[in-house]
Amino acid sequence: MLTLASKLKRDDGLKGSRTPATASDSTRRVSVRDRLLVKEVAELEANLPCTCKVHFPDPNKLHCFQLTVTPDEGYYQGGKFQFETEVPDAYNMVPPKVKCLTKIWHPNITETGEICLSLLREHSIDGTGWAPTRTLKDVVWGLNSLFTEDFRNKVEDYIKHYAR
Repeated sequence: MLTLASKLKRDDGLKGSRTPATASDSTRRVSVRDRLLVKEVAELEANLPCTCKVHFPDPNKLHCFQLTVTPDEGYYQGGKFQFETEVPDAYNMVPPKVKCLTKIWHPNITETGEICLSLLREHSIDGTGWAPTRTLKDVVWGLNSLFTEDFRNKVEDYIKHYAR
């Protein structure tokens, strides 16, 4: 699955022959992203919630993948929700871009598929936004939590409290 790992090892072998001036900043950034993704994808696949599946259309592009969430409890039980994730070159300083491909009514997903989840925001008012210490595993678990019973209870409590 992680065919990019062999490419990265091969690139490491070529580093000795390169001069620092020939490698551009963008190439270096992509390389850092790809190195992180090799480790994070392996960790993600080992710790994936049972209600989630990850699919890589192109195994050489770990920065583009699809996530399927199939909730086993709550209001959305039995549904199948597709998400498209793209990890930008500046990762892990900026969050991945995630879009919901499934038409759904959800308080945190717009009609166009934009997702309101604080950890996907570069800057968040509540201080729980993206940080370089977060990983793809956090993103997947965060998306999965949008469909759990616990999340629904929090939304209902919020509505009760602020709808006075």
